[in-house]
Amino acid sequence: MALQSVVYKRIPRLDPALIERARRINVADLHEGLGPVVGRQCLMRPEMRAVFPAARVCGQAITSFNFPGDNLMLHAAFRVAEAGDVLVLTNGGSPQGALWGEIASYYSRIRKLSGAVIDGATRDTVQITEMGFPVFASYISVSYPGKRGPGAVNVPVAVAGVTVNPGDLVVGDADGVIAIPPSQVETAVSNAEARMAKEADVKRKLDEGKTLYEVAGLKPLFEAAGIVEIDGIWSDK
Repeated sequence: MALQSVVYKRIPRLDPALIERARRINVADLHEGLGPVVGRQCLMRPEMRAVFPAARVCGQAITSFNFPGDNLMLHAAFRVAEAGDVLVLTNGGSPQGALWGEIASYYSRIRKLSGAVIDGATRDTVQITEMGFPVFASYISVSYPGKRGPGAVNVPVAVAGVTVNPGDLVVGDADGVIAIPPSQVETAVSNAEARMAKEADVKRKLDEGKTLYEVAGLKPLFEAAGIVEIDGIWSDK
């Protein structure tokens, strides 16, 4: 019996103003803004890397599950994606059958999509870098993909250790990729903005000549850790 492929055409939509706020924030700050538990749950494994260092993506997830070695459901995802969305693709994390390449990036740029996050392989990395379309992937391989299916679009998918639901806010930069559930985006953004303001104040104090030891308030932590400072060379007896 043939497996039934399915495409859900809609995702829950976030306030565009909230997405714009998130667009100005680094992944590291959003990660810490979510706190130690949720932040780790939302952070993809380190093998999910930018194709080129300046790549940056921020937008809502259009998810696509593809059968290993096949990328037919990528084209189904293109049919429902809107400007600003991020295509989040997986084939179960297999390097077989490149899910992405130059033409997909070229078309995505025409469609004004924000980027692509791929738990699988991409190819044509030189051309993608030259056109500057943000792509993140767990593998680079020229392995040829089929187009037979089955698969699904806009269903929950497992991507580099994170469950990504349709409509999650996906943010990626040179440090990694994070997928934030809609219910957590305001918290992540507000806390990250506060963190950025605090770090700006730290930089101001450092510019004024204070030490990082002073600004970070490390004295009680050194004392609690029992750190002993010796005015000498380790080899002196």
